[in-house]
Amino acid sequence: MMPKYKVTLTVEERQGLEKLVSRGKAAARKLTHARVLLLADAGPLGPEETDAAIVEMLGTSVRMVERVRQRFVEEGLEAALHRRPQPPRPDKVKIHGAVEKRLIDLACSEPPAGRCRWTLQLLADELVVLECVDSVSDETVRRALKKTTSPRGRSIRGVFRPRPTPSTSAAWRTSWGSTSGRTIPLNR
Repeated sequence: MMPKYKVTLTVEERQGLEKLVSRGKAAARKLTHARVLLLADAGPLGPEETDAAIVEMLGTSVRMVERVRQRFVEEGLEAALHRRPQPPRPDKVKIHGAVEKRLIDLACSEPPAGRCRWTLQLLADELVVLECVDSVSDETVRRALKKTTSPRGRSIRGVFRPRPTPSTSAAWRTSWGSTSGRTIPLNR
């Protein structure tokens, strides 16, 4: 089956692609796209391989070869070589400013009746009930709490302060590691 998009390189384009591939000093994706174009070239200097043969030679997918052909025909050489920019993403941060402050206040407050502590899901549900946000996941709440630098739990009842862990290495070394002032090597 003939490909829908026929790649025909000019002499200058072909020389530029061959130079790019021979140097090998570009991103792997760009080099692979250049190789696809060189193998798909239907011009007088090109081998005009089938998509299946190109896939076999380069170890890529048929869909990638089709996309490179299509972008070359529709948008030109530079578009076929370079990655298409990602579309703008919606605002990922749902919790900031006043909502973040309210979340911290909630997390530091007494938990609901019948609960010994706030869970992430309880905090997320409470933010929705209080109409701070339309919807929020427990993972978003976790990220918001993780990034805060507030000293939550310092003076509020019910939140335990971290206690230093006693070191046991000194006692262990004294009882097992020395005899009459000498240190016995542990790796025998």
